[in-house]
Amino acid sequence: MCIVLNPHCKSEQKSSWLRQLRRWNSVDVCPWEDGNHGNELPNLTHSLPQGAHGNQEMRPHRTVFTRAIEACDLHWQDRHLQHIIASDLYANYCYHDNQDGSLFDTRGWPLWHEHVPTACARVDALRSHGYPREALRLAIAVVNTLRRQQQRQLEHFRRHKKELLHKGHTSITNMEGWVGHPLDPIGTLFSTLTEPGRGGEEGSNTCLDLSDCSSVVSRAELQRMPVQRLLGDGESYVALAVETALIGLGQQRVMPDGLYAQEKVCRNEEQLLAKLQEVEVDDSLVKIFRKQSVFLLEAGPYSGLGEIVHRESVPMHTFARYLFTSLLPHDAELSYKIALRAMRLPVLESTASPGDLSRPHHIVSVVPNRYPRWFTLSHIESQQCELASTMLTAAKGDSRRLETVLESIQKNIHSSSHIFKLAQDAFKIATLMDSLPDITLLKVSLELGLQVMRITLSTLNWRRREMVRWLVTCATEVGVYALDSIMQSWFTLFTPTEATSIVATTVMSNSTIVRLHLDCHQQENLASSARTLALQCAMKDPQNCALSALTLCEKDHIAFETAYQIVLDAAATGMSYTQLFTIARYMEHRGYPMRAYKLATLAMAHLNLSYNQDTHPAINDVLWACALSHSLGKNELAAVIPLVVKSVKCATVLSDILRRCTLTTPGMVSALHSRRNSGKLMSLDKAPLRQLLDATIGAYINTTHSRLTHISPRHYSEFIEFLGKARETFMMAHDGHIQFTQFIDNLKQIYKGKKKLMMLVRERFG
Repeated sequence: MCIVLNPHCKSEQKSSWLRQLRRWNSVDVCPWEDGNHGNELPNLTHSLPQGAHGNQEMRPHRTVFTRAIEACDLHWQDRHLQHIIASDLYANYCYHDNQDGSLFDTRGWPLWHEHVPTACARVDALRSHGYPREALRLAIAVVNTLRRQQQRQLEHFRRHKKELLHKGHTSITNMEGWVGHPLDPIGTLFSTLTEPGRGGEEGSNTCLDLSDCSSVVSRAELQRMPVQRLLGDGESYVALAVETALIGLGQQRVMPDGLYAQEKVCRNEEQLLAKLQEVEVDDSLVKIFRKQSVFLLEAGPYSGLGEIVHRESVPMHTFARYLFTSLLPHDAELSYKIALRAMRLPVLESTASPGDLSRPHHIVSVVPNRYPRWFTLSHIESQQCELASTMLTAAKGDSRRLETVLESIQKNIHSSSHIFKLAQDAFKIATLMDSLPDITLLKVSLELGLQVMRITLSTLNWRRREMVRWLVTCATEVGVYALDSIMQSWFTLFTPTEATSIVATTVMSNSTIVRLHLDCHQQENLASSARTLALQCAMKDPQNCALSALTLCEKDHIAFETAYQIVLDAAATGMSYTQLFTIARYMEHRGYPMRAYKLATLAMAHLNLSYNQDTHPAINDVLWACALSHSLGKNELAAVIPLVVKSVKCATVLSDILRRCTLTTPGMVSALHSRRNSGKLMSLDKAPLRQLLDATIGAYINTTHSRLTHISPRHYSEFIEFLGKARETFMMAHDGHIQFTQFIDNLKQIYKGKKKLMMLVRERFG
């Protein structure tokens, strides 16, 4: 662009460049302007006074050379343009063709009406070719034009405000925003106006001659006119540059297509803000901040901070944060208005506005697949979060402002992770070590935490457990009433498991009681709420909450009995043997062996151990249950053995149980309290052990046949060892020797084809 806009470029040179650019433009690997192979952008020259139509028929998309090709149609012959760049003294009384008043503003300063990026490309070209003074003159004319356009837009909106606000949506937005534009118009103007060493350029030794003298007012003529400076009273180049940047950053503009273009918008905005932050704010700049802020708030659809913005408008969070921090010491009310207005993110609102029929409804569900996609959405949401955090920090101690900021966060931020971050930020600010906790800010933190709980209750979030723990900590800081409140409404905030294992357990811990400085009455009230919560959770989800409920209700007899009854009711259908065995062991630990026995028998009914599951994790529980029954007495053991026989088909497990039952006298525990124990070992020839012995022998016979069906030679020795264990069990019966001999004879007959194996059997067992 700078090369083809060289003011001294001759027509043959331009033609040569045009041919070269077209040749490069037609190469298949020529980079595309938006880096994304995206949609068409409007032809640059459609909005130019010279109105050439470019070369769009050559390629259906825009490459990095398209704008330069279009710029070959531009020229410098316009008389008004020549006057602007030729002298500092040019004003409305030098020019007599200004019937419509469009060439000068009300102060008499010259204006330059051209597509803004193109006008700025001219400024850049003048600077690049060694005409900084001329570039400065044109830049000031462009900025004055922007200011006038801004004023006219404000007046137009005020005239049509009722009509536009009634519609509730707008189609007025710039398809090609100035920030993030390939030609960087705002950056060019800012650099031109803030370049150091401009004072020495007054007597520039270069004079740009653009055309024949006939079309330009002579220098002698200009010098006879009243003295006119480039800037008005009280203005400075820096102030003008700052105002230009604010105008560009506040422009309502549509988010471009594609990752490259969207990242460029973010990057360009950050670069401009970095330049602005280098400028020291004085009273004159504060006036400009105030003036532009008022415009941004009142200019409706022409401003990115107007009352109504297009759904696809580039958000203003980063820019608003800069305005907020700059204005806060000087005009807090205005700074909060700006920041609160900027908090919105229309593209994530759940439904489109009634009149906006071009976009699908329920936008939240379609955002990942919508076109064009917002690839930088995560960055935008983090900037929105930063803006909110900045406001929360500034509003500490002001309950009215904190309430307003809280409402804005709850309305506009949709990401649970970002709301959680804000809740944590507010908590940190409220509990700084050098001061007493700010209770209002703590309540804001709690409210945000509660919102996070509600959002993430039905959606997966890997930080959920951390969020729940943090909320209990925050509620503890707020006070006992906050803890009581979250327990009363637990079902809207937590899953039953979270409510019992994290919330109620933490509330009833000693550290919480000490932290809150509770008296006995308050402790009991809090514990009562926790127990009520635990019982409700156990009713809703007995599988996961019953044990926690029992633990929490230990100190209250009625609540403990209720929890136990909930477990018994759920045991038949809703609980697994693992959960029941765990609760049964807990009951034994607490000193309730009969209740433990009852739960163990219920667990056995759910269990099924097949012949080959000799390493099943439930084996230890089965052995424990049998040991418990044996310790309680003969009747309890007699009741549990039929359940074992029904549930366990694994021979080694049954033989282990059988041996344990024959080693000691049943009822050793109850013997301490009653006389029903006879002191004799139980007989294997009578019930209940006879039933167990028969089942064990049967299990060995069945397991042997199952193993022999698919046995390989490498398992022969292991199989012989297994038969050895079987013989030990057979021998426990009074006719065991005869049974085992018959069993071995049957094996030899049925599996005589497995000669090597049968030979090993004969060697070992005869």
